[in-house]
Amino acid sequence: MTNPSAGKTAHVAKKSTSAEKAARVSIKKQDRNRSIRSQVKTDITRAEKLIFTGDLEAARKAVDTAVSALDKAGEKKILYANNAARRKSRLMKKLNKAVANPPAAPKPEKAA
Repeated sequence: MTNPSAGKTAHVAKKSTSAEKAARVSIKKQDRNRSIRSQVKTDITRAEKLIFTGDLEAARKAVDTAVSALDKAGEKKILYANNAARRKSRLMKKLNKAVANPPAAPKPEKAA
């Protein structure tokens, strides 16, 4: 049993047609979940970069996007609910810390 899109082989001992179908469904579900999980990681990374660079307005938008993606992944059982909640909490904690302590503007250099 192979997945035409990824060229993978299902590692299931197929003794019946229902087992074959279950293997096909499992591969489709695995591919769909992988793409969603990857998008969640990308959104989190993008938000963290913006937080650490000090672009707080863009960071807020990116955090909202990441939180939304985490919520959806948690609802669909792609991530465990507590895992999604923990990641959201950590991301919000970083954003709130950056908002409370904005990076200081560089001091102008004295002309010699």
